[in-house]
Amino acid sequence: MNLFSGTINNLENSIQYASAKNDVISNNISNVDTPNYKAEKVSFKSTLENEMTGLETKTTNERHFNFGEEGNNPYRIVKDSSTTYNHNGNNVDIDKEMSELAKNQIYYNSLIDRISGKFSSLQSVIRGGN
Repeated sequence: MNLFSGTINNLENSIQYASAKNDVISNNISNVDTPNYKAEKVSFKSTLENEMTGLETKTTNERHFNFGEEGNNPYRIVKDSSTTYNHNGNNVDIDKEMSELAKNQIYYNSLIDRISGKFSSLQSVIRGGN
């Protein structure tokens, strides 16, 4: 039985995504001057899974990943090794990262406001509208 029709679960997954994105962006910013550091980004698993539709996999060793398994996180962290912006091999664009950080903070705050509103509504119903 899904008590809240998936809303709270979806909000929880979105908050986890925003938190992971914040961690990755912060890590990129802290490594802006690290030689040969490659920026990371967070993407939803569904994007990867859509690209892998129809791809058959076969494991020949117990240490191989099973592509059919669903993990707990609705996102993946991927490294962008395709570009180099700085003379030291680093590809962190500080302006882009700061912009993404600000945008992600707004997104995170809106999710927190939304889930707080959901819990306030539940609390009001439990108390009988008081």
